[in-house]
Amino acid sequence: MATIVLTDDHVLLRNGLAALVKSLGHNVLFEADNGKDLINKLDKKNLPEVILMDINMPEMDGYDTAQWLKENHPDIKVLALSMYDNENSIIRMLKSGAKGYILKDCEPSELKAAIDAVVSKGYYYSDLVSGKLIHAINKIEDSGSDVNTLANLNDRETDFLKYACTELTYKEIADKMFVSPRTIDGYRDALFEKLHVKTRVGLVMYAIKNGIVSV
Repeated sequence: MATIVLTDDHVLLRNGLAALVKSLGHNVLFEADNGKDLINKLDKKNLPEVILMDINMPEMDGYDTAQWLKENHPDIKVLALSMYDNENSIIRMLKSGAKGYILKDCEPSELKAAIDAVVSKGYYYSDLVSGKLIHAINKIEDSGSDVNTLANLNDRETDFLKYACTELTYKEIADKMFVSPRTIDGYRDALFEKLHVKTRVGLVMYAIKNGIVSV
């Protein structure tokens, strides 16, 4: 059972969501109308594990609230719950610190999976998020920055990272780089360790944040 806070300015939707979250076996600490309301209600002695957060809210929206939480309470996992399915909203929310992103019209089973994953693994990247990110970065451009200084990446690892931000499969990347799939697995695992990420989406987010690719 996780302790959860709901932040959304639509009261009817929020009340329905609270009932659903409780039916999934979780504890709803409180509900908030927007980011400012959330910050005012947070109790440092009883912080939630997860905050389900809308993006479009008055006074303080989801982007600014997620950024504030990232800076002040980094252990709290933000799970964005939005109507927006566009690439910019998803990327901006993840860059602000959200650990997952799902749509308001998702099935209850996906909400359950997202909460469980955020609590157990620390993140939840749905097929929607992965697809949107990879698609956005398919228009890849080299920013010209000296990427090798960012995390002591060698040239081959940097090339692999750029390919990882396209829609190519790992096998297709191996063909492009004229190496075996096993070698590609080695590059991937090395980057996972160097960049402290666990998934291909994590690699993509690192590449965006550090200007290795531009969207």
